[in-house]
Amino acid sequence: MQKQKANKLEPQLQLKRIAAVVTLAVAASTTVYAQSSGKLMGTITNSKTGETITGVTVRILGTSRGGSSDVSGKYSIPALPAGKYTVEYIYVGYSTKQVTEVEIKANDLTNLDIVLDNSEGQVLDQVVVTGSFKKESIGALYSQQKNSALISDGISSEQIRRSPDKNTSEALRRVSGATIQDNKFVVVRGLGDRYNVSMMDGSVLPSTEANRRAFSFDIVPSNLIDKITISKTATPDLPADFAGGAVQITTKDIPDQNFVSFGLGYGYNTASTFKDFLQTKKNFQNYLGFDDGSSNLATNMYTREQVKAGLSGKENRLALKSMPNDLSIENKKALPSQNYQFSLGNVKQFENNNKFGALFSVTYRNSQNILANVRREWHQYDFTDNQYRFSNNLGALANFGYTFGKNKITWKNLYNKNYDNTYTSRTGIDLGSNFDNRFSAYDILEKSLFKSTVDGEHVLSDKNDKIKWTASWSNIKNDQPNQVKLNYVRPMSAANDPSVPFTANLGTIGKQNTRLFAKLNENIYSGEGSYILPINFLTEQSTLKVGAGGNYRKRNFDARFIGFQFNENAFDNVEDINKFLQTPADQIFSAQNINNNYFRYGEIMMNGDKYEASSVTSFGYAMLDQKFNDKFRVVYGLRVENYNVKIDALNVDNMKMVEDVNDTKLDFLPSVNFTYSVTPKSNVRASYYRTLARPELRELASFKFYDFEQLGMITGNPDLKRASINNADLRYEIYPSAGEILSISAFYKQFTDAIEPRRYDVTSTPDISFGNVPKANLYGAELEVRKKLNFVNDQPFFKNTTAYLNLAFVHSEVTNPTDQPYLEQKRSMVGQSPYVINGGLQHTALDNKLNLNILYNRIGKRIIQPGGQTFASAWEAPRNVLDFQVGYRVLKNKGEFKLNASDILNNSINVYFDNKVRNISNETWFKYKPGANYSLSFNYTF
Repeated sequence: MQKQKANKLEPQLQLKRIAAVVTLAVAASTTVYAQSSGKLMGTITNSKTGETITGVTVRILGTSRGGSSDVSGKYSIPALPAGKYTVEYIYVGYSTKQVTEVEIKANDLTNLDIVLDNSEGQVLDQVVVTGSFKKESIGALYSQQKNSALISDGISSEQIRRSPDKNTSEALRRVSGATIQDNKFVVVRGLGDRYNVSMMDGSVLPSTEANRRAFSFDIVPSNLIDKITISKTATPDLPADFAGGAVQITTKDIPDQNFVSFGLGYGYNTASTFKDFLQTKKNFQNYLGFDDGSSNLATNMYTREQVKAGLSGKENRLALKSMPNDLSIENKKALPSQNYQFSLGNVKQFENNNKFGALFSVTYRNSQNILANVRREWHQYDFTDNQYRFSNNLGALANFGYTFGKNKITWKNLYNKNYDNTYTSRTGIDLGSNFDNRFSAYDILEKSLFKSTVDGEHVLSDKNDKIKWTASWSNIKNDQPNQVKLNYVRPMSAANDPSVPFTANLGTIGKQNTRLFAKLNENIYSGEGSYILPINFLTEQSTLKVGAGGNYRKRNFDARFIGFQFNENAFDNVEDINKFLQTPADQIFSAQNINNNYFRYGEIMMNGDKYEASSVTSFGYAMLDQKFNDKFRVVYGLRVENYNVKIDALNVDNMKMVEDVNDTKLDFLPSVNFTYSVTPKSNVRASYYRTLARPELRELASFKFYDFEQLGMITGNPDLKRASINNADLRYEIYPSAGEILSISAFYKQFTDAIEPRRYDVTSTPDISFGNVPKANLYGAELEVRKKLNFVNDQPFFKNTTAYLNLAFVHSEVTNPTDQPYLEQKRSMVGQSPYVINGGLQHTALDNKLNLNILYNRIGKRIIQPGGQTFASAWEAPRNVLDFQVGYRVLKNKGEFKLNASDILNNSINVYFDNKVRNISNETWFKYKPGANYSLSFNYTF
């Protein structure tokens, strides 16, 4: 009895323990607010090189308080009584700087970034420079903008927070020259996702997709991001495998102060919310973003070898009965989207200026979206789809950082899990088979990313020379359990006759009407070390950087295509057969029907359905960031990369893994970036660099996959070669005032062996493979403007309003190869838009309590799929995207309400092509409206 009573009390004790921990965390985080004091912090950099400076002494004049900058150049002085101070910054070899009018507010952070100038000698306090707080803040911002060695653009966490963007892919649309394809894949300067590299916290991210080289940015919640930078030119310390841009995501590490934050939000979609939503049965795990395992292939399922050798009648029945056969559909109302967030940060500063910080965050999103009346037409097909997608996203971040002396160690961990359960109902006719169709598709897609990175930064001497290192492990999983396709048909002549029933089309099996069980698991191990040495070269201070590292990828992929093949011999007559084939989808695969031998087990086996792939990249580089005088700077160097890729694929003839790909390449990749400061507020930049575009593992693998949305097969090419790209850029930039910019850029790219998808449509179906185009050229221009409107009028409204505009104009040309008689001899590159427009207005009022933001995006028409020898290229039409946000701070600025409206105009997504066979211009391939989104959220920080 006592043991049973104790067991019953255990959940209550656990809840009490959890409540106690949360209470302590909240109490700890709010301690900083219990006193009428504030905190001063910032980053100290070299005014000429932009490098951070370690060991700078920071003193609050008139008090005994002070500190010093850590290995990252950051300093922090907590618990300063409210008031105005003069702060002094001292370091050997630099002019001493005193900053006046530094106001510390109670229960608040004051950020003051500082730039120091090199002095002529090594005497402490040789020169004392005095400036005001406002002047120094603006000067530091100018220094950050002007000291970048690269042509780059980016977006900060503050800009993300003031937009309706829920994830990183939405935020990337705001970056100059960047667009998003399929709501998750980035396109930079008109180049598709396969020509861009994605990095997080200093290391390369894996591809999240089973069938393309791309990183799905929608899996990274925007609130976990500290900043996003897109480097559009290369330096030797960047990976060489990009041509459009290197997208670098930095997650948050040591927080500025202790805090506990929570948020919640609910959204309405005009095409989905409160409308009839068809779905399969859901359980508790599905709502958390996980499948309970009931959709997976049985662990004791017969192997390919056993199936090929032949199954007995009993084994046939056992195999079919082990399948997840519940295809029942529930009709419910689509609920509003919902998202929840909880974050906790803690920082401890010790007396010896050492500091430890930790940041934890958990986010959860759920949405139920309907794509209604999606038109899908392709020559002989005329379909209408209604798609119902149940989506969950669960994200977690745990970052830790410790600075001690002239050292810093951080450990960053990110986990994200996506679960999409989609039911598609398709109706329409197929001229090729002369059938009227009633098609159902059941799709589950589980994607997860785990990334753990440890890095260190160590200053070795007073010369400020540093060692930096990083080591990371990433794991990507992409599973598709029990993807079911089932079609009921009747003669096309009876398409409008309700008395003629539909019958299940189970006579033969193909990849478009089987069950797919696919698993992808990929691990990436990478490491890099670099040494940075400030040197005096030609009387000016420069920086030498050398480094080396490696990257190892290992992917395992296995897909099985299993079908229920109808057994006519189990019936006595045609009438019984027809009656049985009219059985509804949720009953036709019942255990009783399997026991009656109405079906035989069938499996499609093709070479490449299973493959094991690995790649090893080793690299070394050397670069010099050289100053010739106060105006002229050159960053130049060489990167050397050695790359080996191997793929072993299943040969179904002997059921053995055989070598499909084994290729090694050594590349020498020079780069040079020039910067000339025309005035203190403007730069001219020019660059040349050589980069690569390597085939993705999926593009090399001979695996064939039927994409029922694209209505065709996707097949890899083991003979694919890596592309080599010569790049040139020119840019003029002006910084009128703090946070403002006017820039104009021009760029040119020359491709050798460019990697492009190829369509084979001689059989009238849009089947896709991949190939090399001998030559391709791309050139374009970009314009970026960010300016406050105080030049219009000096009234507060215009002073507090900022307008920004990003324009990109791009042209590319590809000459198709001669492997088949293409309709189009020349075309633009796949995914390349001729223009991109990003614009917006930001306004603050009521002492920054009220924030308004309106955003606009439009891209020119772009090729989604290249033309073949029967049909011309398929184009995505331009569409206007208008977003709006209003935010209002309450409860002493600790809480904020945000009303978001995204895709307000709800323009159709329209993909079309010229059908030369039927002489139809702009024939729709697929077209639909995604719906406008409106949401209300609240966030509160203790």
